[in-house]
Amino acid sequence: MRIGIDLGGTKIEIRVIDDDGCERYRRRAATPQGDYERTLATIAELVAGAERSVGGHCSVGVGTPGSRSPLSGRMRNANSTCLNGRPLAEDLEQLLARPVRLANDANCLALSEAVDGAGAGARVVFGVILGTGVGGGIVIDRRVWEGANGIGGEWGHNPLPLPGDEDLPLPACYCGRAACIETYLSGPGMVADHRAHGGDATDAKAVVAAAQAGDRVAELSLQRYERRLARALAGVINILDPEVIVLGGGLSNCGRLLVTVPRFWARHVFADRVDTRLVASRHGDSSGVRGAAWLWAVGEYRG
Repeated sequence: MRIGIDLGGTKIEIRVIDDDGCERYRRRAATPQGDYERTLATIAELVAGAERSVGGHCSVGVGTPGSRSPLSGRMRNANSTCLNGRPLAEDLEQLLARPVRLANDANCLALSEAVDGAGAGARVVFGVILGTGVGGGIVIDRRVWEGANGIGGEWGHNPLPLPGDEDLPLPACYCGRAACIETYLSGPGMVADHRAHGGDATDAKAVVAAAQAGDRVAELSLQRYERRLARALAGVINILDPEVIVLGGGLSNCGRLLVTVPRFWARHVFADRVDTRLVASRHGDSSGVRGAAWLWAVGEYRG
């Protein structure tokens, strides 16, 4: 048995899955806002309840916003700011009296889909979150690749490749840079671009719905989004050359991306043929918590 925990900004979800990936238990609790100590206590309570339910001691993996610094071991870049600067892994290990593995939520998405999702059977999987922000994760041979600096797959804060007239002026990003992929391909980025071209949608879902209903301004906004996503993913293919790219996050529900984006990316990939597959996540919103559970491989934990 393995426990996966998705530590989100508004809710903490826990699931227990067995070696075959079958779910044995699930529960959610509200995330204590701005309270680190209470967040730890809530996780401990959820773990205790899960283990009582399944009648056994489990491995624990946690998917988090932000990431753990390989220099200090402390959390960084989390939008749940009470986590930043905290030794989350060490505190949980002490509280739960066992080793705990942490990974960024995008890495957990990629791992879930690589193990028993849309990327099952592929050696190299790149997982993408297209939502309020833009994240990415790399899995090689069913193992998360975090890299020397702990930022493997963090493509959202690379500059958008080959910006043209339709991408100007280059938007400023909260990270202090300009023209980050996230500023174009996040949900808020899509809405900002749509409004700059005369649209009035309040969120990305509304832009997509308007395009589907025949709204010309929304259709052009979605086409710009598709071209940008294609260029950004072509850069990933040129460097990582994954067999599968899995889309997650709210914008992944726009099914036409799976068809249009590969048509656009071919001209930007340094190959005579592109065999990389672009697919939607099989486990949807469950991928993060399932990937956290799979941070411990079958037979690896001896608790």
